[in-house]
Amino acid sequence: MKLLAVLLAIGTPVMAQEAEGFDPLPTFKACMDEEAARYERALRGLTGMREAQEFEIGDTRGVGYCGSVGFVLCDRKGALKAVQACQLEFAEQQDALAEKVRASLPAPEAVAEKGGPFEQALYPRVYALAQGSSAGPDCAGDLPQRGTWCTAWEANNRLSNAFLTWQLARYLGAAETAVDAGWADVPPPQRPLARDRGDQ
Repeated sequence: MKLLAVLLAIGTPVMAQEAEGFDPLPTFKACMDEEAARYERALRGLTGMREAQEFEIGDTRGVGYCGSVGFVLCDRKGALKAVQACQLEFAEQQDALAEKVRASLPAPEAVAEKGGPFEQALYPRVYALAQGSSAGPDCAGDLPQRGTWCTAWEANNRLSNAFLTWQLARYLGAAETAVDAGWADVPPPQRPLARDRGDQ
């Protein structure tokens, strides 16, 4: 319930079409565009420090959040068949984005001399994780009502792996921004929140 409350409280200028009676949520694409932009802001802050910093800003929680937004939007379709069809379409959308992210990643040998010992050891591992495939059907044996949800969530996990690898590649200066690589757009500026003026 707490996560849903957070989702409902967040607003952005690019909104999904909503069913009557629901608060607006960003589209999955708009959410991921903002997540890529958020990382670039964090990266500028890290690289702007006087002393070199380790890769401490890798974080896939935003990808999970955007996945949660997608699930809520699907849930708002109402009928079970419509929800399930939406979830399968959402899984395809996430896998397509993950493929674009993977295509923008440098091979490990291209970044072998970049960064410190921690980053040099980490990049080949996260790269392999992003390129990996499942050992078998991830959602086999699930209830039909959960099967499509599971399929979409596994797609979110694959996207998270690719996104983390891109974050490290960006930190190492070996990958383009998401916008330059063509898998994200510049998000629209967010309207500042009005300040509470009290009783004035």
